[in-house]
Amino acid sequence: MEELITKLSNAHGISGSEENIQAILEEELKPYADEIRTDKMGNLIVVKKGDGPSIMLAAHMDEIGLMVKYIDDDGFLRFVTIGGWFDQTLHSQRVIVHTKNGPIPGVIGSKPPHVMKDEDRKKPIKSDDMFIDVGANDKEDAEKMGIEVGTPVSMDMEVKKLANGKITGKAFDNRAGCAIVIETMKQLAEQDIKATLYVVGTVQEEVGLKGARTSAYGLNPDVAIAIDTTIPGDHPGIDKKDSVLETGKGGVITVVDASGRGLIANPQVLKWLRETADRNDIPYQMDVGDGGTTDATAIHLTRDGIPTGVLSVATRYIHSPVEVLDVADLKYCADLLTKAIQNVNDYF
Repeated sequence: MEELITKLSNAHGISGSEENIQAILEEELKPYADEIRTDKMGNLIVVKKGDGPSIMLAAHMDEIGLMVKYIDDDGFLRFVTIGGWFDQTLHSQRVIVHTKNGPIPGVIGSKPPHVMKDEDRKKPIKSDDMFIDVGANDKEDAEKMGIEVGTPVSMDMEVKKLANGKITGKAFDNRAGCAIVIETMKQLAEQDIKATLYVVGTVQEEVGLKGARTSAYGLNPDVAIAIDTTIPGDHPGIDKKDSVLETGKGGVITVVDASGRGLIANPQVLKWLRETADRNDIPYQMDVGDGGTTDATAIHLTRDGIPTGVLSVATRYIHSPVEVLDVADLKYCADLLTKAIQNVNDYF
C-alpha cells in the first residue's frame, strides 16, 4: 500500500481538476468492476453488482491547492487559495503550475524580511501578499508559457519515508482514502460477497462536499461510509483533550464530527463497524471531534436520509504539504472495510 499511496500522493488534482487522480483510480479499480462511469459532476463511480444491500464507499479525490487570479506586468502570478489553507504553510513552497501547455515549476514568494519594517516582521504573512514566481520576464512571457486566469496550482512535494513505518507527503487528505478503497476492492475480488458496491471517487470535497452530495443522490445506497483522514493528538502542540487519536493504532471510527454540526454517525453503522473490528481483532480508535467534517455530512442528508459513517486515517499536519501517516493504518482500514462488506447482510 505504500507504493499505491505514493503514486496517488505524487499525482496532482486540486478541487475541480481531479482528472489525474480519477485516471489512477479507474486504472486500479477496473479489474474489479462490473461498471465504471463518470457522472455529470465529475465523480468516478465504480460498481460491483450483487443481490444484497447497496454500500457506497466515498473517497474524495481532490486536494487543496491554488488558482491563478491575475498575472502582473512583471510576470508574477497572484492567486486564490482553493480549500482550507493555513497561509503560513504556503510561504516559500515550490509549486506546479498546471498550464494548458503542460506543468511548469514555480515558487511562492513575498517581500523579503530584510526590507520589512519592524512591525511588519512580527505579523504573519497573508496569502494575499504572496505571489508565484515561474521565472517569467513579464506578463506576455508568462502567457506564452500557457498560464492564464484560472490555471490550477498544486504543491511540488513527493512522498518520503520516515522512521517506524511513517511516510510524509502532500494530499494524504485524501489520497489515503483512495488507496484504502482500491485495496479493499482487491481484497474482495476473491470473495463471494452479496452486497452491491458503489466505490465513488468524489470531487470538490475540500470546497463544500459537492461531489458527495450529487453522487449520493443519484445512487441512493442503503448504507454509506466515507473514507478520509483526521487529526491525531500524538505530536507537540495539541493536547489529548483535543484528540486522543494516535498514528499507527488503527483506523478511526467517527461517532460525531464538528460537534454534531457535521455528522452524528448512524448507530447501526457504528455497531456494524465496531463489532466487525472486534470480531476480527482489527485495531481501531473511536473519535468525537469538534473540528472539520467529511463527505459523510452531505451523504447522510441526501434524499430521505442515508445511514452513514466515517472511517479515517489519523494523519498529522493535515492541509499542509508535509502530512504524515503510518502505512499500517491504511491496511487496518482496508481490512476492516473488507470484513464489514462481507457481513453487511447481518446489519442492513
